[in-house]
Amino acid sequence: MVMRFEKLSNSDHLFLFGARGTGKTTLIRELFATKKLLWIDLLRDEDEDLYGRNPGALSQAIRAQKPQFVVIDEIQKFPKLLDIIHSEIEGFPKGPFFILTGSSARKLKRSQGNLLGGRARNFHLFPFTADELGDAFDLGSALEFGTLPLVFAKEAEKRADFLRAYVKNYLKEEIVAEQIVRQVEPFRDFLEVAAQMNGEIINYSRIASDVGVSDQTVKSFFQILEETLVGFLLPPFHRSIRKRQREAPKFYYFDLGVSRALARQHTVPLVAGSSSYGKAFEHFIIMEAHRKSEYLRNDFRLSYLRTKDDAEIDLVIERPGKPDLLIEIKSSTRVKEEDVRALQRFVPDWDRPCEAVLWSQDPTERLIGAVRCEPWRKGLERVF
Repeated sequence: MVMRFEKLSNSDHLFLFGARGTGKTTLIRELFATKKLLWIDLLRDEDEDLYGRNPGALSQAIRAQKPQFVVIDEIQKFPKLLDIIHSEIEGFPKGPFFILTGSSARKLKRSQGNLLGGRARNFHLFPFTADELGDAFDLGSALEFGTLPLVFAKEAEKRADFLRAYVKNYLKEEIVAEQIVRQVEPFRDFLEVAAQMNGEIINYSRIASDVGVSDQTVKSFFQILEETLVGFLLPPFHRSIRKRQREAPKFYYFDLGVSRALARQHTVPLVAGSSSYGKAFEHFIIMEAHRKSEYLRNDFRLSYLRTKDDAEIDLVIERPGKPDLLIEIKSSTRVKEEDVRALQRFVPDWDRPCEAVLWSQDPTERLIGAVRCEPWRKGLERVF
């Protein structure tokens, strides 16, 4: 059993959000195995039919079964159930706690779903992190196939087939089935283009041209990916929030295996030292930082920086009460002095205390000028 970083409260109502396949159901079953549960899975035909036709049946089931916890999987399918849940919480304060899972915050927001007036805590679940997997973690497998729990559990030769099915059945079909998008074919094309440009600064006009839609439609497509939890935006660094919002972000899919499958690269081996390997390694490190920051709820702000003359910092982490972190990410196993020169140039001109670091696969920790060079796992552990 893999121990997850996200620790769910057993004395609160809660939302647990995460893309399909991240292990939400498994986590709940493990943490609440000794509790009396009423479990409603809105992906099952019988539950979908019963509660879709008659949301009030939820109250009847609670009165009849008297559970300690009520678990409702994929609550976004029927947001009207939230009104019943809110009424139960108000009318029966000593009643069961509600655990509500969802793979899309978008539908709840767009349908003006009742989010229980702040009475429920929000939790998020991501694919496995390297630390969660511990000794079972394999970097090569993570870069090629990602770390979705269902992928990790498959034999190596079946992982590519699973990823192909995942992106077809879930990302391409289910998002459409939920009527989140109206322009079906352009959106399917967009998913592949976004994967090919994963980790790059978003060029809305270029993507719009490739897909055959407007810039504004492309922006709405990226918003869909964020709100269905299959990707996140890394904003450009700037002290001014207004200027930060005006410049283009980078986009990263939530899992490397999913990204590679959408780009039709999941059957192509990654070769250490190649540009595609380096790009995948950078994506992986940024995902690890994003996931850990979300789990720790530490209010760190993650961004990237690119200057007008194309000098770049892969990752900037602003930490309340601590120096900013300026991070260069290299997939190499041997760091050289020229690897830190670009990063060193930023340090003297940074407008507040900062720490420059380089994370790589080099096992030797050392200081080159003003830059601390350290193994990526040690660096992540130190920061998070």
